[in-house]
Amino acid sequence: MEPEQPYTSADLDWQDNNSRSSKEMNDRSARPAIKDGKVNLDNVATVYLGYPIWWDQAPHVVNTFIESNDLSGKKIITFCTSGETSIDGSVRQLKSAYPALDFVKGRRLNGASVNEIEKWISSLKK
Repeated sequence: MEPEQPYTSADLDWQDNNSRSSKEMNDRSARPAIKDGKVNLDNVATVYLGYPIWWDQAPHVVNTFIESNDLSGKKIITFCTSGETSIDGSVRQLKSAYPALDFVKGRRLNGASVNEIEKWISSLKK
């Protein structure tokens, strides 16, 4: 998923209460537009959903993606990047917001090598 309006460094300045990311995360109803919002997932059983952690959550642009696509009946494996925060809070929030969907807690992939990621994905298929 790619936001329709890319985030600049200033947009991502979490220490600035007037930055775009701060405003979006302080507004629970924010749904930033994404490019190509609807994706054909008809023949997909598993969706890998990756995002950075913002304020212990997935950014609201992730909600835009979820609400724009039919993910019912799909296994949704989450993964994230974060300076310090685990994926736990974001997955709890997603499960709470979308209880009918099958979210699987994935992992934080900071600094993971291609080999580590491939091993992790292989382990999920067993």
